[in-house]
Amino acid sequence: MCGIVGFIDRNSNFDNLKCQKVIQEMTNTLTHRGPDNFGMWHEKNLRVFLGHTRLSIIDLSKHGNQPMLSNNNNLVITFNGEIYNHKEIRKELKNQNSQKVNWRGNSDTETLINAIQIWGLKKTLTKCRGMFAFSLLDRKLRKMYLCRDRAGEKPLYYGLHNKVFFFASELNALTKHPLFVNEIDRNALYLQFKYSYVPSPFSIYKDVKKLESGKLLEISLDSEYISISDIPLPISYWALPEVNNDFDREDISSSQAREKLKYLLTQSVSEQMISDVPIGAFLSGGIDSSLIVALMQSLSLSPINTFTIGFEEDGYNEADHAERIASYLGTRHNKLLVSSSDALNVIEKLPYVYDEPFSDSSQIPTYLISNLTKQKVDVCLSGDGGDELFGGYNRYFLVSKLWKNINYLPKGVRPTLALLLKNLPTNLINISLSNILKTPLPGDKLQKIAKLIDSNSLDEIYYRLVTNGNNVGEIFGNNLDLYEPFKELSRFSNSKSIEQKMMEIDFQTYLTDDILVKVDRAAMHNSLETRVPFLDKRIIEFSRNIPLNMKIRNGNGKFILKSLLEDYLPKQFFDRPKQGFGVPIDSWLRTDLREWAEDLLSEESLKKNDIFNTMPIRRYWSEHLSKRRNWQHEIWAVLMFQSWSRAHL
Repeated sequence: MCGIVGFIDRNSNFDNLKCQKVIQEMTNTLTHRGPDNFGMWHEKNLRVFLGHTRLSIIDLSKHGNQPMLSNNNNLVITFNGEIYNHKEIRKELKNQNSQKVNWRGNSDTETLINAIQIWGLKKTLTKCRGMFAFSLLDRKLRKMYLCRDRAGEKPLYYGLHNKVFFFASELNALTKHPLFVNEIDRNALYLQFKYSYVPSPFSIYKDVKKLESGKLLEISLDSEYISISDIPLPISYWALPEVNNDFDREDISSSQAREKLKYLLTQSVSEQMISDVPIGAFLSGGIDSSLIVALMQSLSLSPINTFTIGFEEDGYNEADHAERIASYLGTRHNKLLVSSSDALNVIEKLPYVYDEPFSDSSQIPTYLISNLTKQKVDVCLSGDGGDELFGGYNRYFLVSKLWKNINYLPKGVRPTLALLLKNLPTNLINISLSNILKTPLPGDKLQKIAKLIDSNSLDEIYYRLVTNGNNVGEIFGNNLDLYEPFKELSRFSNSKSIEQKMMEIDFQTYLTDDILVKVDRAAMHNSLETRVPFLDKRIIEFSRNIPLNMKIRNGNGKFILKSLLEDYLPKQFFDRPKQGFGVPIDSWLRTDLREWAEDLLSEESLKKNDIFNTMPIRRYWSEHLSKRRNWQHEIWAVLMFQSWSRAHL
């Protein structure tokens, strides 16, 4: 894992020496992504300047340092990530007699660049299994290519300001260029408040984009690009395969599918355990991480290192479940309990960890567990991706049920009932009815029902579940007509069932722009490499070709994963309701985080950037403090932007 950065200055804004100083300063911002080596490369005639910081994982010698030239010196690469099957690719290259390669070391970067030299970029990409974001300069063709992996595990931003084209692993590196313009894209900020993240291809800055997953961007060094609209559109080298819509297929049985998945997952985990530095795994106690850990332990001759995190507050702590699973599997387990004071210590770091506003509050424990893990290992496997591929989120089996119940209500009654439920005193209901109804936080659940009850379709229920759309217009004082990733993808989805459609859209949006961003930034800020076995190309494609009832059955998700996990753990260890990586932000904001929040939510602070309608935000804050309503999501989004803007604007 590494940090990559570069720019093309065809208009000679600065002389060669000045550009070298600029690329050095830009590269310095990525030291946390790669503290083991610092490298730069430039070519005066092409006006291309590249930087790289290396986290040494495979081949720790100098032969893995970058930027790296191909064997014929025609190609120059800056690469971030891992090619898990690079030994297989290298063996194939060695068996070809048409071109001889003088191999210098054993790194996957060297394998990748020489494969591209021999096979070409597109053919090489079809053969690679891994996570990556890289730039490739072809000196002969006078072209630059940017490429990102299939699921978007590794980040890559690019943009054009003042006729300078630039790219980097993180936005913070781009802002160090003297010609960068740090103007907020208010449309992107509006979307951030809807989704809790800035969705691809947008970024928080104008004229800066995220390269979308599975895509390739080609830049000509002989073209003069005046604005971002002149940059060619990225092309797809891979797309999520069409789902097999024949859910009554008889040519594949549950047992056959189960054994096939076991083989594929074992292969993926085995490949991703290859490392020249210590390795471990996150263990939450859920299905996905437990299965990854179980497979890792079955492949290891000694106890593997596992890491988990919990909270002191009741209802948010899965650490005990994880500890029991670790004990049963025989891992070397590490546990950390988090308090609100621990969260306060992390919060001041968040604007620098997440280089654009990001308001998934589980970012706090993700950072803390990454920090804990780095103390013992340099590489960590996670169970991310299992929910999106195998139907793990509650919405996958609740949306149809909700729609059926909503349809019992006359359309004219729904808006009135929604308004009534929204105005109920949430905290009073939580206190008075939780014991009677035998369910935690019934008032909060009623608010969720209120948000959905006047929906007009299955798609609309799903859209409302994954957005904070009801209050965004009030906060911004308008409703912008924007590209909406969920709505656009829903329109073009090839899935016939709402369940498969939700999984498909979540994979392309929530997984890439929330889950993977959260983990990558938190881990890499601690110089920790994370790997995701579920996102192996073979497993993604397998998940799209098995019947829906192997994923969702009898109102429960991940049927096939649970069946497979029974090979390693007794059912009682994991047969319990799904619990997300939740954080007690609602209560923390009323206690240890209150003073910090009060400062950022003051009328003076809110008016500083001339972005928000302050009145509704102040009302949310007042109602939250009084416990009349739980506005944690809306408030946290404001706080994360306010904190970020103080650090970066």
